[in-house]
Amino acid sequence: MLSISNLSYYIGGRPLYENANLHIKPKDKIGLVGQNGTGKSTLLKIINGDYQPSSGEVQKAKDCTIGFLNQDLLSYQSDESILNVALAAFKETLALQDEIDEVLKKMETDYSEEIINRLAFLQDRFEANEGYTIKAKAEEVLEGIGFKSADLDKPLRTFSGGWRMRVMLAKLLLEKPSLLMLDEPTNHLDLPSIEWVENYMKNYEGAVIVVSHDQTFLDNCISSTVEVANNTLTLYSGNYSFYKEEKKERMEIQQNAYENQQQMIKQTEKFIERFRAKATKSNQVQSRIKALDRMERVHEVVNDEVSVNFKFKFSKQSGRDVVTLDNISKAYGDNVILKNTSARIERGDKIALIGANGKGKSTLLRIIDGSERGIEGRTEGYNVIKSFFAQHQLEALTLENEILQEMAQAGSAKTEMELRGVLGCFLFSNEEVFKKIKVLSGGEKSRVALAKTLISEANFLLLDEPTNHLDFQSVNILIQALQQYEGTFVTVSHDRHFIRGVANKIWYIENHEIKEYPGTYAEYEFWRSQQLENQQEVTEKAPKKAKPAPQKSQVELNQAKKDLRKLEESLFEVESEIEKLETKKEKIEAKMADPELYSKETELKQVQDEHQEVHRKLDDLNKKWEKLVDEISTLQEAIA
Repeated sequence: MLSISNLSYYIGGRPLYENANLHIKPKDKIGLVGQNGTGKSTLLKIINGDYQPSSGEVQKAKDCTIGFLNQDLLSYQSDESILNVALAAFKETLALQDEIDEVLKKMETDYSEEIINRLAFLQDRFEANEGYTIKAKAEEVLEGIGFKSADLDKPLRTFSGGWRMRVMLAKLLLEKPSLLMLDEPTNHLDLPSIEWVENYMKNYEGAVIVVSHDQTFLDNCISSTVEVANNTLTLYSGNYSFYKEEKKERMEIQQNAYENQQQMIKQTEKFIERFRAKATKSNQVQSRIKALDRMERVHEVVNDEVSVNFKFKFSKQSGRDVVTLDNISKAYGDNVILKNTSARIERGDKIALIGANGKGKSTLLRIIDGSERGIEGRTEGYNVIKSFFAQHQLEALTLENEILQEMAQAGSAKTEMELRGVLGCFLFSNEEVFKKIKVLSGGEKSRVALAKTLISEANFLLLDEPTNHLDFQSVNILIQALQQYEGTFVTVSHDRHFIRGVANKIWYIENHEIKEYPGTYAEYEFWRSQQLENQQEVTEKAPKKAKPAPQKSQVELNQAKKDLRKLEESLFEVESEIEKLETKKEKIEAKMADPELYSKETELKQVQDEHQEVHRKLDDLNKKWEKLVDEISTLQEAIA
């Protein structure tokens, strides 16, 4: 399907690739791995045609289409609703729908056989393209990656960059290109969305190349791994876990070959030195010198697996109870996050707080920290010293500071040698410690901020998405550090490999309550799978209603499809009205939250009347919406 032959690519004279080769077959699921800066994203851009190779070529089959999700799409904006942006994946089908609408409009005055035949032809093509299901498909994908039904008609421009990236991912999945290329697709997804994408990718009909630092995602999605290293591409015929084991074996073989070759070279050099001056041995000496010159040297293995040893020092040990939450509640207007829920964090707990975005994980972390205002029922234990890591702390780093300076300001009273030791664990060695913060990448800044958090001598850590921006090596370093940490911590993360490595308790928010699973993430996953299986058994045992399948004439079918289209348009109008009234309701409730309003009797009465009127209209519209949905469902069953 696509072939990369003898690819070379240079940046300022530095080779990223030299004579690299790769063949991609239909349905291949490839994970592209390698250290940061080796050229993974560059390779995807070369395949996409954004960059031209210095030499070599990329050949693809005539019918091969490419879809590319990359971080540049973060800046894409549109006034279209996110549903319409996703539906743009069905260009041909949407064009047919527009033409059908034009023909239906003509039929209001023209009933000629030509018009009727044209409508039948268009509707046949529309049906062959599964046109009646494209909206449902788009909604399924958008909701699968985390959007609520109420979000689908909101303009794309009203969402943050991460959510816009989700929309572009949905559009690509709906387009179903022959080759789907995904550059860090899990960066902006929560755990349920990541799992949904995994299941989608397993059944994806085309080929996939994915760059990701999420090891579990790669294990669950890919069937082969391509490593980018030493300016070339090396294929491993298995997922990421297979790649790690296979690479380890290859490295052992290479290291043994290197050591054997070095021993042979030393023996040969000794022979040359010993007999160089003897005329009787001159032919043998010259032969061995030529053999050394011709020898293809085996390179010594450079192991990128780092084993670190942290020495954490606590000036004080915390009491047994670190933080207690007793019947706490938290809401933002009508959005209830937590309601009368309790939990306790004990010394030595390593808690992973998991779940979908929007459930209140970061809010709960701030409540635990004590920085969330208006919370009653939180009690902090004896001698608790906290340190909070969040993504905004990357911006809090002093840009003009050198890394070593920044670490010295963390207040740990460590010597320069001790700080260098910590920085060495976080992959900053030798002269790199004198780099200014402003020249660091996002991943490097994250490593500095994490190192500052860990040397703070805190006995209680709060870590909000600590693995964001980190590559495999850095994530493994952080896992080792937290495994050696003798204090208490709570972390919010969507990285299952990280959670498996560090957590001894799992927390999640369900029905506005804090739920706890008292075990590791692997145990929690098994327990959850058992729960889902039990639910599925109950569902399958429930009696199913037989669907009638009445036969209809083509004329009746065409009329039913026309009626369905009108009902869908009415439903869209009602949903738009509901959205406008919801916005108006939020504004009125914001006014009602102002204490000063209650001192103005006339204005208060007016606002309360408006609030009641909006509620009444919303009730009427919701009833109308439910009626339209029932009518649409009935028609869809009749058409099917």
